[in-house]
Amino acid sequence: MAFLVSGTLRMAAQIADAQDSLRRKGKYSVQGPRVALTLSSPEVSASTVALLESVFQALGFESCPRREASVQDFLEELTGFREQLDAHRAPAGCVLVALVAPRGQLRQPQKLVRELSGCEALRGCPKVFLLLSSAPGASPKPGTFLTGLSELCGRCPHWSLLQLLTEVFRRTAGESSGAAHCPVLRSSLRGALCLGDVEPWGPEPEPGPRAQYDLSRDRAALLLAVIRDRPGAQRDVEALGGLCQTLGFETTLRTDPTAQAFQGELAQFRERLDTRRSPVSCALVALMAHGGPQGQLLGADGREVQPEALVQELSRCRALRGRPKIFLLQACRGGHRDVGLGPTALPWFWRWLRAPPATPSHADVLQIYADAQGSSSGGPTPGSCDQADILVAYAAAEGCVAYRDEKGSDFIQTLVEVLRAAPEGDLLELLTEVNQRVCELDVRGPDCSESRKACLEIRSSLRRRLCLQA
Repeated sequence: MAFLVSGTLRMAAQIADAQDSLRRKGKYSVQGPRVALTLSSPEVSASTVALLESVFQALGFESCPRREASVQDFLEELTGFREQLDAHRAPAGCVLVALVAPRGQLRQPQKLVRELSGCEALRGCPKVFLLLSSAPGASPKPGTFLTGLSELCGRCPHWSLLQLLTEVFRRTAGESSGAAHCPVLRSSLRGALCLGDVEPWGPEPEPGPRAQYDLSRDRAALLLAVIRDRPGAQRDVEALGGLCQTLGFETTLRTDPTAQAFQGELAQFRERLDTRRSPVSCALVALMAHGGPQGQLLGADGREVQPEALVQELSRCRALRGRPKIFLLQACRGGHRDVGLGPTALPWFWRWLRAPPATPSHADVLQIYADAQGSSSGGPTPGSCDQADILVAYAAAEGCVAYRDEKGSDFIQTLVEVLRAAPEGDLLELLTEVNQRVCELDVRGPDCSESRKACLEIRSSLRRRLCLQA
């Protein structure tokens, strides 16, 4: 009993330190052991695995086992890995899992991600998944993505992982022939994840990436919002519209569009940008509506439209080639109401300790989809967009409810508050702060009396820092 109480106290202290670091510093406190795992299919070259190990070492991971297995056995291997972490009864500082397989074989990666999300030892800790695909018969030599990541991790380990990835994306997509290949990340992180240590008497560390999008030309925004039967939606439209005007966007608003009008308005928006005389440096599209059970958007007529189709519509815009395209989606992506993850052992003891509140079960996850060889000869990598320079922010995790009341939605209202306070900040980092604030909220839906949790999902193939105000 004393051993269990002692372990519980250690876990409580580390979780409390992590929560305090997120609130005060906006960054994760990575104090526990860092554990990395590589799962690779037999076809993966030894040079690719060796380069992965150098990345792990540069980022300070202490344990880096490698297991070779067929893709069908990846889930079983991850289950054993999770059970091993839980058996230690001590929280980890960070975990990094690399999944490497031939292109097209990792068909349901979210099952693998969810397997670690319920790990008690990883509650509140960042979980990083590196999903690497390779073309059948491709050269065993690692490509631009892995070599760039390895080089940057060794030279700039003090950068946040999102900063490192943005710079690697720039190098990878910039050196690919055409725009078919571009890495993409999916993040529900609640703060900056810095895995490197800077020596106190060492040379001044190199600052973050200097490459930044040029937003000196015109900016255009399109707001499509279903107001009917959505209390608080008008508040969101007013708040976001005012923010867009403050940031210099030429804004077009359409309310209560049908499903067909969603597609038609995006097509017209793209055509106007392509035919205008003055160049456009940035575009923002906000889609606000009810959501379907599989993440569809519902028009005012109740019919469905796929949000991915709307993103693809704008990605074909010639005027926006190489320029940032921002999408904000305020809609449910399913019907799940997340109760969050809380401590399970000795519940009376946790209450006595006043343990931190529950964490959304989808939070603290970073997924990176990339091509191991950096080849652009095939189709886009799993989970990626057809082009680079796209940033999508979802108000809810996949399969979950997005919350809104008569005052507006948690996502849009928090986003406007954060951007008005620091419009000069990097948008990817500001969205991470928005997620942290949304994750801290305890919300109650109209059909449940118990509190629920919400969490954003941010997808990015940006290749530079995106700052909406100089």
